[in-house]
Amino acid sequence: VGREPLIAPLHLGDAGIETKPSGHIVVNEYQETSVKGVYALGDVCGDVELTPMAIAAGRRLADRLFSQDPKHEHAKADYNDVPTVIFSHPPIGTMGLTEQEAREKWPEDEIFVYTSTFVNLFYGPWKMEPSEKPKTAYKLICHGKDETVVGMHLIGMGSDEVLQGFGVAMKMGATKADFDSCVAIHPTAGEEFVTLAPWGLPGRAPPKQVMNLAAGDA
Repeated sequence: VGREPLIAPLHLGDAGIETKPSGHIVVNEYQETSVKGVYALGDVCGDVELTPMAIAAGRRLADRLFSQDPKHEHAKADYNDVPTVIFSHPPIGTMGLTEQEAREKWPEDEIFVYTSTFVNLFYGPWKMEPSEKPKTAYKLICHGKDETVVGMHLIGMGSDEVLQGFGVAMKMGATKADFDSCVAIHPTAGEEFVTLAPWGLPGRAPPKQVMNLAAGDA
Protein backbone atom coordinates (compact mmCIF):
# COMPACT_ATOMS: atom_id res chain seq x y z
CA VAL A 1 0.00 0.00 0.00
CA GLY A 2 1.46 3.31 -1.07
CA ARG A 3 4.66 1.79 -2.47
CA GLU A 4 6.30 3.29 -5.54
CA PRO A 5 9.15 1.81 -7.58
CA LEU A 6 12.49 3.48 -6.93
CA ILE A 7 13.64 4.06 -10.51
CA ALA A 8 14.34 7.81 -10.62
CA PRO A 9 18.10 7.39 -9.96
CA LEU A 10 18.32 5.09 -13.00
CA HIS A 11 17.22 7.85 -15.44
CA LEU A 12 15.49 5.24 -17.58
CA GLY A 13 13.94 7.88 -19.79
CA ASP A 14 17.40 8.88 -21.01
CA ALA A 15 17.84 5.34 -22.26
CA GLY A 16 14.44 5.34 -23.93
CA ILE A 17 12.91 2.82 -21.54
CA GLU A 18 9.17 3.35 -21.29
CA THR A 19 7.47 3.59 -17.91
CA LYS A 20 3.86 3.79 -16.76
CA PRO A 21 2.30 6.86 -15.08
CA SER A 22 2.59 4.89 -11.84
CA GLY A 23 6.36 4.75 -12.28
CA HIS A 24 6.48 1.03 -13.10
CA ILE A 25 8.56 -0.18 -16.03
CA VAL A 26 6.62 -1.33 -19.09
CA VAL A 27 7.48 -4.89 -20.15
CA ASN A 28 5.93 -7.53 -22.36
CA GLU A 29 5.23 -11.14 -21.45
CA TYR A 30 8.92 -11.97 -21.86
CA GLN A 31 10.05 -9.23 -19.41
CA GLU A 32 11.43 -7.20 -22.34
CA THR A 33 11.39 -3.42 -21.99
CA SER A 34 10.96 -0.95 -24.84
CA VAL A 35 14.72 -1.09 -25.42
CA LYS A 36 16.12 -4.23 -27.00
CA GLY A 37 18.40 -6.18 -24.70
CA VAL A 38 17.11 -4.50 -21.53
CA TYR A 39 14.89 -6.52 -19.24
CA ALA A 40 12.97 -5.83 -16.04
CA LEU A 41 11.12 -8.06 -13.60
CA GLY A 42 9.69 -8.09 -10.11
CA ASP A 43 7.85 -5.39 -8.19
CA VAL A 44 9.32 -2.68 -10.41
CA CYS A 45 7.01 -3.90 -13.20
CA GLY A 46 3.89 -3.69 -11.04
CA ASP A 47 2.33 -6.99 -12.04
CA VAL A 48 2.18 -9.56 -9.23
CA GLU A 49 4.26 -7.93 -6.51
CA LEU A 50 5.48 -11.02 -4.66
CA THR A 51 9.04 -12.17 -4.08
CA PRO A 52 8.42 -15.74 -5.34
CA MET A 53 6.82 -14.26 -8.49
CA ALA A 54 9.96 -12.22 -9.16
CA ILE A 55 12.11 -15.31 -8.57
CA ALA A 56 9.99 -17.33 -11.01
CA ALA A 57 10.22 -14.58 -13.65
CA GLY A 58 13.98 -14.37 -13.17
CA ARG A 59 14.41 -18.10 -13.57
CA ARG A 60 12.35 -18.20 -16.77
CA LEU A 61 14.25 -15.23 -18.18
CA ALA A 62 17.61 -16.81 -17.37
CA ASP A 63 16.49 -20.07 -18.95
CA ARG A 64 15.46 -18.31 -22.15
CA LEU A 65 18.56 -16.11 -22.44
CA PHE A 66 21.30 -18.44 -21.32
CA SER A 67 20.08 -22.01 -21.64
CA GLN A 68 20.93 -23.74 -24.87
CA ASP A 69 18.06 -26.15 -24.39
CA PRO A 70 15.49 -25.63 -27.19
CA LYS A 71 12.63 -26.24 -24.73
CA HIS A 72 13.48 -22.93 -23.05
CA GLU A 73 13.28 -20.91 -26.25
CA HIS A 74 9.94 -19.39 -25.26
CA ALA A 75 10.27 -19.64 -21.48
CA LYS A 76 8.27 -17.00 -19.60
CA ALA A 77 6.60 -16.56 -16.24
CA ASP A 78 2.91 -17.32 -15.84
CA TYR A 79 1.19 -14.50 -13.97
CA ASN A 80 -2.19 -16.24 -13.92
CA ASP A 81 -3.56 -18.05 -10.86
CA VAL A 82 -0.74 -17.11 -8.53
CA PRO A 83 -1.38 -18.31 -4.96
CA THR A 84 -0.88 -15.69 -2.31
CA VAL A 85 -1.25 -15.54 1.46
CA ILE A 86 -1.75 -12.81 4.02
CA PHE A 87 0.17 -13.98 7.08
CA SER A 88 -2.35 -12.67 9.55
CA HIS A 89 -3.70 -14.59 12.53
CA PRO A 90 -5.26 -16.73 11.22
CA PRO A 91 -3.64 -16.73 7.76
CA ILE A 92 -5.73 -15.98 4.67
CA GLY A 93 -5.03 -17.66 1.33
CA THR A 94 -6.39 -16.91 -2.12
CA MET A 95 -5.81 -18.12 -5.67
CA GLY A 96 -7.66 -17.51 -8.91
CA LEU A 97 -10.98 -15.76 -9.36
CA THR A 98 -13.25 -14.54 -6.61
CA GLU A 99 -16.88 -15.61 -6.78
CA GLN A 100 -17.88 -12.16 -8.03
CA GLU A 101 -15.21 -12.17 -10.75
CA ALA A 102 -16.33 -15.62 -11.90
CA ARG A 103 -19.97 -14.54 -12.10
CA GLU A 104 -18.99 -11.47 -14.09
CA LYS A 105 -16.95 -13.57 -16.51
CA TRP A 106 -19.37 -16.46 -17.17
CA PRO A 107 -23.16 -17.09 -17.15
CA GLU A 108 -24.73 -17.69 -13.75
CA ASP A 109 -25.64 -21.30 -14.51
CA GLU A 110 -22.01 -22.15 -15.29
CA ILE A 111 -20.70 -21.19 -11.87
CA PHE A 112 -20.68 -23.62 -8.94
CA VAL A 113 -19.59 -22.58 -5.48
CA TYR A 114 -18.73 -24.93 -2.63
CA THR A 115 -18.09 -23.75 0.92
CA SER A 116 -17.22 -25.19 4.29
CA THR A 117 -16.92 -23.61 7.73
CA PHE A 118 -15.48 -25.76 10.49
CA VAL A 119 -13.42 -25.84 13.67
CA ASN A 120 -9.88 -27.07 13.23
CA LEU A 121 -9.36 -30.18 15.38
CA PHE A 122 -6.39 -28.42 16.97
CA TYR A 123 -8.99 -26.67 19.10
CA GLY A 124 -10.81 -29.89 20.00
CA PRO A 125 -9.38 -30.25 23.54
CA TRP A 126 -9.90 -26.58 24.36
CA LYS A 127 -12.29 -26.21 27.25
CA MET A 128 -14.64 -23.66 25.75
CA GLU A 129 -17.97 -23.60 23.97
CA PRO A 130 -17.73 -24.92 20.39
CA SER A 131 -19.35 -21.75 19.11
CA GLU A 132 -16.51 -19.70 20.59
CA LYS A 133 -13.69 -21.72 19.05
CA PRO A 134 -11.81 -20.16 16.07
CA LYS A 135 -13.39 -21.10 12.75
CA THR A 136 -11.82 -22.04 9.44
CA ALA A 137 -13.63 -21.25 6.18
CA TYR A 138 -12.96 -22.62 2.68
CA LYS A 139 -14.50 -21.70 -0.66
CA LEU A 140 -14.04 -23.53 -3.96
CA ILE A 141 -15.25 -21.88 -7.17
CA CYS A 142 -15.79 -24.05 -10.24
CA HIS A 143 -16.77 -23.34 -13.82
CA GLY A 144 -18.45 -25.23 -16.62
CA LYS A 145 -19.79 -28.71 -17.17
CA ASP A 146 -16.56 -30.28 -15.96
CA GLU A 147 -16.47 -27.93 -12.95
CA THR A 148 -12.90 -26.82 -13.47
CA VAL A 149 -11.57 -25.18 -10.31
CA VAL A 150 -11.05 -21.48 -11.05
CA GLY A 151 -10.82 -20.08 -7.52
CA MET A 152 -9.76 -21.18 -4.05
CA HIS A 153 -10.11 -19.02 -0.96
CA LEU A 154 -9.49 -19.97 2.66
CA ILE A 155 -8.96 -18.51 6.09
CA GLY A 156 -7.87 -20.40 9.17
CA MET A 157 -4.99 -22.26 10.75
CA GLY A 158 -2.69 -23.85 8.16
CA SER A 159 -4.30 -22.11 5.19
CA ASP A 160 -0.87 -21.18 3.84
CA GLU A 161 0.35 -24.77 3.70
CA VAL A 162 -2.97 -26.09 2.41
CA LEU A 163 -3.06 -23.61 -0.47
CA GLN A 164 0.50 -24.34 -1.55
CA GLY A 165 -0.40 -27.99 -2.08
CA PHE A 166 -3.80 -27.55 -3.69
CA GLY A 167 -2.42 -24.73 -5.83
CA VAL A 168 -0.48 -27.28 -7.85
CA ALA A 169 -3.71 -29.15 -8.61
CA MET A 170 -5.43 -25.95 -9.69
CA LYS A 171 -2.55 -25.02 -12.01
CA MET A 172 -2.90 -28.45 -13.59
CA GLY A 173 -6.55 -27.80 -14.38
CA ALA A 174 -8.11 -29.90 -11.62
CA THR A 175 -11.88 -30.31 -11.49
CA LYS A 176 -14.24 -30.80 -8.58
CA ALA A 177 -14.35 -34.49 -9.53
CA ASP A 178 -10.55 -34.64 -9.23
CA PHE A 179 -10.79 -33.20 -5.73
CA ASP A 180 -13.53 -35.70 -4.85
CA SER A 181 -11.42 -38.61 -6.12
CA CYS A 182 -8.65 -37.90 -3.61
CA VAL A 183 -9.04 -39.80 -0.35
CA ALA A 184 -9.06 -37.49 2.67
CA ILE A 185 -6.23 -37.47 5.21
CA HIS A 186 -7.83 -37.43 8.64
CA PRO A 187 -7.51 -35.48 10.83
CA THR A 188 -6.39 -32.50 8.74
CA ALA A 189 -7.86 -29.18 7.70
CA GLY A 190 -7.03 -29.84 4.05
CA GLU A 191 -9.40 -32.80 3.91
CA GLU A 192 -12.27 -30.33 3.78
CA PHE A 193 -11.36 -29.50 0.18
CA VAL A 194 -11.76 -33.13 -0.92
CA THR A 195 -15.00 -33.73 1.00
CA LEU A 196 -16.99 -30.64 0.00
CA ALA A 197 -20.63 -31.62 -0.42
CA PRO A 198 -22.13 -32.67 -2.70
CA TRP A 199 -19.27 -34.89 -3.76
CA GLY A 200 -18.73 -38.00 -5.90
CA LEU A 201 -20.46 -36.59 -8.98
CA PRO A 202 -17.82 -36.90 -11.71
CA GLY A 203 -18.77 -35.79 -15.19
CA ARG A 204 -21.96 -33.94 -14.31
CA ALA A 205 -22.83 -30.76 -12.53
CA PRO A 206 -24.85 -31.10 -9.33
CA PRO A 207 -28.30 -29.50 -9.17
CA LYS A 208 -28.12 -25.71 -9.17
CA GLN A 209 -30.36 -25.39 -6.12
CA VAL A 210 -28.03 -27.64 -4.12
CA MET A 211 -25.07 -25.53 -5.07
CA ASN A 212 -26.86 -22.38 -3.98
CA LEU A 213 -27.48 -23.94 -0.59
CA ALA A 214 -23.83 -24.94 -0.35
CA ALA A 215 -22.84 -21.38 -1.17
CA GLY A 216 -25.04 -20.04 1.59
CA ASP A 217 -27.49 -18.38 -0.79
CA ALA A 218 -30.59 -19.87 0.79
